[in-house]
Amino acid sequence: MLSFLDLLGTIGGSILGLPGIFGVAFGMMTRNWLLGGSIGGLIGLLSAWLMGGSHSTYVPLTVTEYVVAITVGILAGLTGSAIRRRGATV
Repeated sequence: MLSFLDLLGTIGGSILGLPGIFGVAFGMMTRNWLLGGSIGGLIGLLSAWLMGGSHSTYVPLTVTEYVVAITVGILAGLTGSAIRRRGATV
C-alpha cells in the first residue's frame, strides 16, 4: 500500500514523465477523442511496463502505479485532442 506522499509522487512523476508528455503530444495528432485517449492509455501502459521498477534488482511495479500511469496517459491524450479541436476552431 502506498502512502499519501508516495501516491502524490507517483502521480506527479507520471504527469511530468512519458505518459503525460507523450500523451499530450500523440493526442494532439488527432481530433478523435476515443483515439487520443486510447493512444494516451497505451503510452501510459508501455512506459510503466518498459521503464518502471528496477530491472537489475527485480523490483516489480504495483498495480496502483500501473493504474496511475494509464489514467494519466488517458487524461493527457484527451487533453491533447481537446487542444487540437479547440485550436482548429479559433
